[in-house]
Amino acid sequence: MSDEASAVQSFALDGEDLAFEPGETILQAATRAHRYIPHLCWHPEFPAHGSCRVCSVKVNGRAGAACTVRAAAGLDVESNTEELNAHRKTLLQMLFVEGNHFCPSCEKSGNCLLQATAYEMGMEGPHFEEFYPDRPVDASHPDILLDFNRCILCELCVRASRDVDGKNVFAIGGHGIGTHLLVNSESGRLADTAMDLSDRAASICPVGVILPKRRGFAIPIGQRRFDEKSVSQQVEEDGS
Repeated sequence: MSDEASAVQSFALDGEDLAFEPGETILQAATRAHRYIPHLCWHPEFPAHGSCRVCSVKVNGRAGAACTVRAAAGLDVESNTEELNAHRKTLLQMLFVEGNHFCPSCEKSGNCLLQATAYEMGMEGPHFEEFYPDRPVDASHPDILLDFNRCILCELCVRASRDVDGKNVFAIGGHGIGTHLLVNSESGRLADTAMDLSDRAASICPVGVILPKRRGFAIPIGQRRFDEKSVSQQVEEDGS
C-alpha cells in the first residue's frame, strides 16, 4: 500500500466508511462525499455557526452538531435514524410557527431551504400554536425588501455583510424568544445603510427574508431549485 493510500482516514456515517480531509467537520466531509445531513444555518462559504441544531447527529453515542464536530478516524456517526429525524422534524415545526412561513404566498417557495428540509423530513402541518410575532416588513430600500417574519436566525446575512461585503448591515439583537434580526442604521431602516443588491448578503438568505424588488416569480413555481430536485438529491447528485 502506498504512503498516500495509507494516509487516508475515515469515519463511519450510518454504517458506511467515509473518508475525510484534515480539519474537515463531519458535515463538510459528508457533503463533499455527496452524503446528505439535514442543515439550515451551515453554508460552505462560512465557518460553522451551530445555531439551528438541525444537523445534530450522534457521535459515538453522544449528541453533537455535524457542522462543528471535527471528523476523526474511527468515529461512529449516526445521522439518518428515526430518533434524529423525529428531533429534526420537531425543530422544523418550531421554526415554522415561530415566524410567518406561509409557503404558498412566499416568493422564495421552491428555493427555500427551510421548506425543502421540511419536505425531506416529512414534516406535517403545524404541531405547535403559531406565535404570529409583530415584525414589520421593511420596504424602504429601492431595490430590496426585508420580511423579518420569515427570519430563522441563521445569521448568514450578518456574516456575509460583515465578512464578505465589509458593511455590517445586519446584526442579531434581543434575548430568548425576543431574539430578532436588526438593521444597523440609526433609523433601523435598510434604506439608511450602504447595502446594495449586488452584495453577498442580499443573496445568502436560505428563506424569504431578503428579496429583490420587481423580480417576483421570474422563475415560475414548479421550475425552481427544489422543485426540480429535493434537497437530498441536490447533495447526492451535485454535492451542493
